[in-house]
Amino acid sequence: MNNGTMDATKIFGSNVFNDKTMKERLPKETYQALRETIERGAPMILEVANVVANAMKDWAIEKGATHYTHWFQPLTGKTAEKHDSFISPTPEGSVIMEFSGKQLIKGEPDASSFPSGGLRATFEARGYTAWDCTSPAFLKEDAAGNLTLTIPTAFCSYTGEALDKKTPLLRSMEAVSKHALRVLKALGDKTSRRVFPTMGPEQEYFLIDKKYYDQRLDLITSGRTLFGAPAPKGQELEDQYFGAIKDRISKFMKDLDTELWKMGVSAKTKHNEVAPAQFEMAPVFTSVNIATDHNQLVMESMQKVALRHDLVCLLHEKPYAGVNGSGKHNNWSLMTDDGTNLLDPGHTPHDNEQFLLFLSALIMAVDKHADKLRAGAANPGNDLRLGANEAPPAIISIFLGEELTEILMNLAKGKKAQSRGESCLNIGVDTLPELPKDNTDRNRTSPFAFTGNKFEFRMVPSSASISGPNVVLNTIVAEALDEVAARLEKAKDINKEAAAIVKDVAGKHSRVIFNGNNYAEGWVAEAKRRGLPNIKSTVEALGYMANESAVKLFTKYKVLTKEELHSRYEIYLEQYAKHINIEALAAMDMVRRLYIPSVIMYTAELAETVSKLKAVSASASVQKNLLTRISELLESASKKLDVLDAVLKKAQSVHEALHRAEAYRDKVFPAMGELRKDIDALETLAPARLWPVPSYAEMLFKL
Repeated sequence: MNNGTMDATKIFGSNVFNDKTMKERLPKETYQALRETIERGAPMILEVANVVANAMKDWAIEKGATHYTHWFQPLTGKTAEKHDSFISPTPEGSVIMEFSGKQLIKGEPDASSFPSGGLRATFEARGYTAWDCTSPAFLKEDAAGNLTLTIPTAFCSYTGEALDKKTPLLRSMEAVSKHALRVLKALGDKTSRRVFPTMGPEQEYFLIDKKYYDQRLDLITSGRTLFGAPAPKGQELEDQYFGAIKDRISKFMKDLDTELWKMGVSAKTKHNEVAPAQFEMAPVFTSVNIATDHNQLVMESMQKVALRHDLVCLLHEKPYAGVNGSGKHNNWSLMTDDGTNLLDPGHTPHDNEQFLLFLSALIMAVDKHADKLRAGAANPGNDLRLGANEAPPAIISIFLGEELTEILMNLAKGKKAQSRGESCLNIGVDTLPELPKDNTDRNRTSPFAFTGNKFEFRMVPSSASISGPNVVLNTIVAEALDEVAARLEKAKDINKEAAAIVKDVAGKHSRVIFNGNNYAEGWVAEAKRRGLPNIKSTVEALGYMANESAVKLFTKYKVLTKEELHSRYEIYLEQYAKHINIEALAAMDMVRRLYIPSVIMYTAELAETVSKLKAVSASASVQKNLLTRISELLESASKKLDVLDAVLKKAQSVHEALHRAEAYRDKVFPAMGELRKDIDALETLAPARLWPVPSYAEMLFKL
């Protein structure tokens, strides 16, 4: 440290039992055996686990840890952990510090209160956590400086069903690797032994002063403002985006970087986002499994570190109406274990047979299974964001850019394809250098855009685990690569068959390619003409992950069983209904206990003013008109409150999961919106001193 600065090279990974630490602390034979398990999927031997566990314990204790936890990701979308100490009592009345291979490999948390969607009875509490050695163990540090050895694990039931987000993700990685290797082998690759999806999830978020957050029941209970008139200024001046970062926010970001770097999270980019009080953090790419673990740590750390600065981090997709919502850009690619990016077109993509085949597989996969990809990005918050002026619509399409699209279309027509070659941008200032021009621009309106050597799935919700969308993406690509590999393996002339595959995909699946403005009204009609699905709500989308097509796909590639798929369908429908139920209860509570009493207080003041003015024969027309307008809105709000109460009770009485979720979507949610109209209108008429909650202007601009 020097003058209050930090040395990132020294702190990065300092709290991670990473490869460097394992090399230093494990016997050579044990280290090599563990690497074989991590890299090749070799079985974990108990003797190896015992040695690793002892070294891991010693390292953690030297750092100051006294406890360990199996850290897992249940179907709540959050993480879970139960802490156990290393202490083991001795007959003499003292303790020793122990941690065995069995304790490392397997844990047994009580699973009764986690959602299972009918996979198990509530009274059957047994669940198992299994060490995922492909994601490094690390030390989590709290504000008091306490350290806990944190072991990433999978979570399953007594009968072996996946009860978590990690297990299907690992299965889907196996599936895509298996079939990608078949394609590579058919093309003559003799060195690659594994292919893994890489991921760099950008995380958008809002910050709010804690004193304002604490006064908003809606933010506390649901993560978004259920009421709030627009501020005089929004994002229309576009002055927030990439603007200078305020000192208070910079301090938060510095502490966040430090926390993340210690745990090996390669937080790279930080900046102001488009909306007031909105920001973004982006990491360096890594394997999708580690990236998923890291993103959970990112969200958790943002919320913990924010509190230390008297801030609250809002991860909801739409915390404020009328300004940009938050997403999580899911940057996905495929990498071989010897370092080849399979989605890198090189300088001559038209001659890059391998790239064109993998690109074709992506196009085929997305076109065939757009409904499942949409379902993977579905949650109640995203229903508020998708289709707004800052997010892609609920229609899945692919942006390739003009050059790649032209190459594919020419191949589809049997024409000779040609790359345009590298060109430069001349900025027009002699002292500035010419810039190499990428072969595609960036389309920020596309939900699934090719961005040079990866695809950016921009529809993912900001608050969600990235596991779900990547399970879908990995699996649908595995199916497409399976089809490509089968054709290549039967071919007498590989080059000729490869060209035929690219031509067939370009001809049959080009409808999903759209390089235009996805925000434009005309695109919805054009997409309908092309036959692309437009799945507007979470309730509708979830059905596509439990239908016959989904069961066939996910069971074939051993990613999710029929029972696991249907359990998730039930869980997510129930979660949707619970989210809207909480919002409705919070809305009614705020109207009854905050807004109506405040407005009544103001009408009493107005009525007294009118009466006094009449007594002195002064005109009170302004006050009368205002009193009349406010009274009308108050009466309307009262009636709408009764309507919301009635439809909520009716929805609560529906037992079947789908019909209950539909009732919340079609009846409760619209009733909340109608009530909001009157309350927001009243906010614009009432004095600020009497309004019971912070305004949008305060929450968005007073940071």
